[in-house]
Amino acid sequence: MTKDYWLERWEQDEIGFHQDSVNPYLLEYWETLQLTAGSRVFVPLCGKTRDMLWLCAQGHSVLGVELSARAVQAFFSENQLIPNHDGSSDKRFDHYAANGVHILLGDFFDLNKQDLSKIRAVYDRASLVALPPETRRRYANQLCNILPSGNKILLVGFDYPQSEMQGPPYAVSPEEVTALYQPNADVHVLTQIDVLADNPRFQQRGLTRLVESVYLLTLHHPEKS
Repeated sequence: MTKDYWLERWEQDEIGFHQDSVNPYLLEYWETLQLTAGSRVFVPLCGKTRDMLWLCAQGHSVLGVELSARAVQAFFSENQLIPNHDGSSDKRFDHYAANGVHILLGDFFDLNKQDLSKIRAVYDRASLVALPPETRRRYANQLCNILPSGNKILLVGFDYPQSEMQGPPYAVSPEEVTALYQPNADVHVLTQIDVLADNPRFQQRGLTRLVESVYLLTLHHPEKS
């Protein structure tokens, strides 16, 4: 799956993954991260999600990264925000910021430790499940390698018989989440819910099971010698 695939999805407005309302799992489980006031939150592959505004309303500053310029522009325009734009000082990213939300326009895999040095938590609703198997390991390793230790990640995932539907969103089982992150993080399942009955579009695509899982991941502090 190439960058052009996602850019075309946004250009064609084929964004069924976007939610107009704040994600209910975010509302229910965010407090389990027990962040202090003012903590900075990272939202990878952020699109135009309104979840970023909700996080700001909780007293956080938000850093997002997004590949599609159309998605970034839509986020600010649809929320009646006029961002400051800096496209000259960083060859990797264009920077857009307004009302506590700072979005880096560019490739997630171009991020480094300095970019995330002030991050204290991550919210991943539609990033991991957007990636094919060969890219998920690279994504998880990149995230764990550039985040400060002790970071907490609220991860929302999907699981279904992959043979019944071609992703994205892809099926990512709890076992795979554990395999991807456990070398670098403690993995705790907060909830697992079968939501197929509430998603007729996935029933129409032939799914017989659709489970949403919410995980709390805590990155290990480096061991002291």
